[in-house]
Amino acid sequence: MIKQRYRIRFPQVDSKDLGQDEVGFKLIEDNETTELRFHDYDVIYNRPGLYEQLFYDRLKCSSPRKVADILKQSLDAVGEHLTEMRVLDLGAGNGIMGEEIKAHGVSRLVGIDIIPEAKTACFRDRPDVYDDYYIVDFMKLTNEERETIDSWSIDCLTSVAALGFGDIPPKAFFQGLQFVQTGGWVAFNIKETFLDNSDRSGFSKFIRELIFSEYLNIHHLERYRHRLSIEGAPLYYFAVVAQKNAAIPEDFLEKVLKSYEIEE
Repeated sequence: MIKQRYRIRFPQVDSKDLGQDEVGFKLIEDNETTELRFHDYDVIYNRPGLYEQLFYDRLKCSSPRKVADILKQSLDAVGEHLTEMRVLDLGAGNGIMGEEIKAHGVSRLVGIDIIPEAKTACFRDRPDVYDDYYIVDFMKLTNEERETIDSWSIDCLTSVAALGFGDIPPKAFFQGLQFVQTGGWVAFNIKETFLDNSDRSGFSKFIRELIFSEYLNIHHLERYRHRLSIEGAPLYYFAVVAQKNAAIPEDFLEKVLKSYEIEE
């Protein structure tokens, strides 16, 4: 099958002056130009192959494979195996991270996203990756939704390239963690500044408190090149793999944000 190719142009701006969720590009179709942000996922997913061309071909994103690989390595090091894991992929998008996890073998794999276009794109492009895929808002789960996800007995949570820019707020990520059974695992990536004390955002505070808390045992923390900027400069992230060694109190997030006087 021949992949469709798109005409993409990056604006002549210094992306360092923009938030990473404000950076965009120009899409030229039938001599008409549409300006899109990188986080306009609903529009991007509706065009087969555009997401991959933009982030993987042009900007050389390496995060799904990186996080999947270090998760497998961390599990292998302690004698556990992905083939026995029931994984919840939060912010699953069109299934790229799920595809990497699937390549290592996995017992069960469940996708979660808030954008209906993500599920449609995943079923269009990678129909065999997930055992099930739910469009739900982790900020306001119904009892039925909570029971449905809980019934999968999740013992591993993954989330790649979706944390900290409003796509997955702290409360939603915290809810994802609550679905992971004690003794289970979590693998995710975050922008490198989120571990810097100079970052005053609520998500940064939450992540720093969380990964150094008594509730998670860090097995792998690595700085790596996530992708390129539109100017071709490397953007660095941290990849994190940890084991949940105790139940996290329901008021943990609230106390963290309150201590810094930050709203969720």
